[in-house]
Amino acid sequence: MQPRIASPNGTPISRFAFGTMQFGGRADDAASAAMFDACRAAGINHFDTAHVYTDGNAETLLGRFAKPQRDDLVIATKAAYQGGSGRQNLLKSFDISRQRLNLDQVDILYLHRFDPMTPLAETYDTLAELKHQGKIRHIGVSNHAAWQVMKSIAVAAQRDLTIDILQPMYNLVKRQAEVELLPMARDQGLLVAPYSPLGGGLLTGKYSRQTKTLSQGRLADDARYQARYGQKWMWDTAENLCLLAAQHDIAPATLAAAWVAAHPQGLSPIISARSPQQLTASLAAVSFDMSPQLYAEITALSPTPAPATDRLEET
Repeated sequence: MQPRIASPNGTPISRFAFGTMQFGGRADDAASAAMFDACRAAGINHFDTAHVYTDGNAETLLGRFAKPQRDDLVIATKAAYQGGSGRQNLLKSFDISRQRLNLDQVDILYLHRFDPMTPLAETYDTLAELKHQGKIRHIGVSNHAAWQVMKSIAVAAQRDLTIDILQPMYNLVKRQAEVELLPMARDQGLLVAPYSPLGGGLLTGKYSRQTKTLSQGRLADDARYQARYGQKWMWDTAENLCLLAAQHDIAPATLAAAWVAAHPQGLSPIISARSPQQLTASLAAVSFDMSPQLYAEITALSPTPAPATDRLEET
């Protein structure tokens, strides 16, 4: 059974989350505020940020927007992307994050990625201290392999802690999480809040093979995203999604985000944007009712990854 994650006043966590990676960066203060308001109007109360986003601007802006309605919201941030998961770095970076957010308590604190150089005992002793002090309500992990999550769960349990939420990458062209992460999360009762449901913009239809080097956006100007989404079959999948979206008279981004949310496991995708206009299509996914037939059609557009045993004949 998934953990009951709710806001401080008991409002259940929303089905979708909004990621603030663009706040204070590609999105200026006004655009960031408008997107926050649009999310709240759509019923989203789960907002995700990180210590490293836009040099701290994202946390600062989110804290400002959230303050008048803080008790209605689930606020998540992430630590230890830089500097490792040792005690000193965790305490220092999280203290800075709380100051930026202007919060005494954060609802979810994620370890932003696995740190192989720091003993897990040191990491979870520190998290246990923060939770005992009432500074965090839930612990999450992001960018972890399934074996890393299970090892962390065991170490956390020795300190009377639970890991309640998992944040992996997951979208129509990045389905590796289906192999071990999602089955593990189901077995362990973790809520899954996947990031990048639009594939860095690839699944929105705004790019084409001919114009991608001239377009604006992460696929055009970020080498990491170009490598991540550079395979031909991924672009074929994106084009086929656009064709299917046109048949249904709906934006490809809406279908891409709704497809993640429609996973039988009840995933909670993190949508994001750099402007209110860009956000519109993703927000439409919040109220989109995807039929099982359409879900199957979209799923068939990309390869289903082999099971962990690699015995395809048994699937």
